[in-house]
Amino acid sequence: MAEIKTLVATVRSGTGKGAARSVRREGRIPGVIYGGGEAAEPISLDYREMNKLIYAGHFLTSIFEIEVGGKKTRAIPRDYQLDVVKDTPLHVDFMRLKAGSRLRMEVPVHFINTDTAPGIKRGGSLNIVRHSVEMFVPADNIPAALTADIGKLDFNESLHISAIVLPEGCKPTITGRDFTIVTITPPLTMTDEAPTAAAAAAAPAEAAKAAPAAKK
Repeated sequence: MAEIKTLVATVRSGTGKGAARSVRREGRIPGVIYGGGEAAEPISLDYREMNKLIYAGHFLTSIFEIEVGGKKTRAIPRDYQLDVVKDTPLHVDFMRLKAGSRLRMEVPVHFINTDTAPGIKRGGSLNIVRHSVEMFVPADNIPAALTADIGKLDFNESLHISAIVLPEGCKPTITGRDFTIVTITPPLTMTDEAPTAAAAAAAPAEAAKAAPAAKK
């Protein structure tokens, strides 16, 4: 299950652009918690903390326990807005996670045993087709990642979704085909025949240049 992180937020009074700008002037980020059969709850969050979390990576697949006025709500980020010039966070949307519900999300893929794969040891390259897989997952048991073991792959061999053990209750959104996750491609090498052929073609030209000099 994905690690649960904690956030402390405050209730945000007022909505709309004017209220959001006021929150940002205070060094905070406006946000909202919605879903789960409850009314949307406007909140504000610490700017520095949110900026760090967003740029740390995997923000949209992280689970948060958000405390607002002593009440804790488990939620997951579903979207965030950045300033088009400064790339600083402007707004964050969180969706409540209720036990028993399911959600659609991208789950990252972690690759293991890359150093022992025969194709890699012989100079091949890892061609990652999917860095993540879109899945339906339980809201109360969101996987941190899928594990792809490529330790036995050789040149031109692939690992498909059927070879990955899926966490309980998780199912890919793509059905009906065994899609590819990763392949190993052989190295591109130069043969010795090409330089030999080029040298043979150049030999008559060199001999022709030398002939007039010999007559003098």
